[in-house]
Amino acid sequence: MATKLSQEELLAQFENLTLIELSEFVKAFEEKFDVTAAAAVAAAPAGPAAAAEVAEEQDEFDVVLTGAGEKKIQVIKVVRELTSLGLKEAKDLVDGAPKPVLEKVAKEAAEKAAESLKAAGASVEVK
Repeated sequence: MATKLSQEELLAQFENLTLIELSEFVKAFEEKFDVTAAAAVAAAPAGPAAAAEVAEEQDEFDVVLTGAGEKKIQVIKVVRELTSLGLKEAKDLVDGAPKPVLEKVAKEAAEKAAESLKAAGASVEVK
């Protein structure tokens, strides 16, 4: 009669398997017991708390210029540095605020760009 293995003993046995062997075991287990070893998907919570959680997990951010402020020329210079746009394109972007300056950038880059624009006198949102 086979002895019953504890959970720790089973995990120790699985550690010794290659990925291919483990994959074959999972398939055999699914067939034998008529189950599916699908990954559990957590239901998305609703409400403001859910939005905060999604924001924490976000890895791409948009920097949106909401206003040029009083130092419009300085803001245009910063926009040109951040985007490598020409003078006319940067001026049009600043004049047409609110407009995105940078899209889908890393959090650090978005924060740095927002600080530069704020230092030049612009009002900025990071989304």
